[in-house]
Amino acid sequence: MTGARSLLRFARGLRFRLALSYVIFFTLLLVLLGIVFRQTLDATFQSEMESVLDEEWGAVKGYLRTGPIGPDWFYDPHDPDESFTVERLRRVYLLADTQGHVLQHSEIYDSIGLDSPSEIQAVLKSGQKATRIRTDPKGVRYMIRSGLMIDERGNDYYLAIGRAIDQNDKVLYDFTRNYFSVMPVVIVLSGLLGWFLAGRALGPVNSVAEAAQRITHSSLHLQIPMRHAGDELDRLIEAFNHMMTRLNLSFEQIRQFSTDVSHELRTPLTVVRGQLEVALFTAQTVEQYRDSMATALEGVERLSNIVRALLLLSQAESGQLALQRSDLDIAGLVRGVVDEHQIPAEAEGVRLSEEIPPSCRIYADRTQIERLVSNLLSNAIKYTPSGGSVKVSLTPGTEEVKLVVEDTGVGISPDHLPHIFDRFYRVPSSDPDKGLGLGLSFVAWIVKAHGGTIEVLSELEKGTRFVVTLPIGTLTPKAPEVPAAPLAERVH
Repeated sequence: MTGARSLLRFARGLRFRLALSYVIFFTLLLVLLGIVFRQTLDATFQSEMESVLDEEWGAVKGYLRTGPIGPDWFYDPHDPDESFTVERLRRVYLLADTQGHVLQHSEIYDSIGLDSPSEIQAVLKSGQKATRIRTDPKGVRYMIRSGLMIDERGNDYYLAIGRAIDQNDKVLYDFTRNYFSVMPVVIVLSGLLGWFLAGRALGPVNSVAEAAQRITHSSLHLQIPMRHAGDELDRLIEAFNHMMTRLNLSFEQIRQFSTDVSHELRTPLTVVRGQLEVALFTAQTVEQYRDSMATALEGVERLSNIVRALLLLSQAESGQLALQRSDLDIAGLVRGVVDEHQIPAEAEGVRLSEEIPPSCRIYADRTQIERLVSNLLSNAIKYTPSGGSVKVSLTPGTEEVKLVVEDTGVGISPDHLPHIFDRFYRVPSSDPDKGLGLGLSFVAWIVKAHGGTIEVLSELEKGTRFVVTLPIGTLTPKAPEVPAAPLAERVH
């Protein structure tokens, strides 16, 4: 049973199928070539023999004449050349009158069978020369050319001459025997060559398969060396290596995400547990119980915010959070968001100003654009010290609009700028409660989903400038392209 399975697995192997396909194709090609060559050779022999018989037909008319006693051969018997020529012409020869009565014939023609009167009449009525093949009792084949002959006196006769084609048949037979005798050896050698070439061609594929079998969660960095042949297999290896790089990056992001989530959830959970333990074991008055419960509720609220933000971000990245685009006056929306943030800005001692045109229309999702502007403004106000300023400007263009949110806050170090859009990434700050590290992930996703771009310019102790560029869009909704990599909020 195991042997049968091994044989079946071997027969289903790609190398075996490639080699078998090559052998079958090569065998059919050899058979077809052999048949074509044989038919071509046979046609060539037949054409040459017909040409020879045409020449001999003309020679017969020069020697065969009508004498006093009827048709006879007239030549010089003392001339060896003429004697040889006439004997060759008369070797396979038949002469009959127009009624079908045989007047003269050679012994060889008698052995292959004399033409019947009906056959003679049929050829004469057609008015064309007829060519046919006859076989004698020994199996020797003859090509016969027959038709109407008119001598110098205007007498009509039926003339048939022929030649043996056994040499041609022998050549064809020898060719067929030798060709198809050698062909099995050639097929076996071609099969071995096909097996070898298939193995060489599938070497990189086997390398990919072996590498795939060795892959585990801890070996996603594996790469297959390039062959630098510029063929399909090189493209396969390149695609596999790129896939492994993306998988490795995805797994690293998953591991980092798990670590970040654990870290984010641990702090509020510790706070909630600690306050509950205080209320359970040490609190003695109503005020102490109330304070513990209030602090625990704050921790629960923080947990709820984290879970809600993670759920929303997960829906965005999985494509479940689809954009609901419509014709939107982004100028009015930004102006409204700025008005909503005036009170928080005044509470922080930050001056909030705007530079927004009366109207600017784009095709976008109102809810997501509002979240984008709100997140940027909240960050700018939150990380700008008292006495600073935050400015929002909107510049319309022919094909896109540019939204700029700039502040005079503490700024971001160049080391942290490349990572501010990573989920849960926070720039070290003296206030650990300033955000979850998720807000800018939504900002980046919203910009990406709308087909726009976002840039960040920042200097320490001088401020930060976010530049968001959004296309105006058309009235035709376009499905958002959810980024593959997770993103996150900027925290100082």
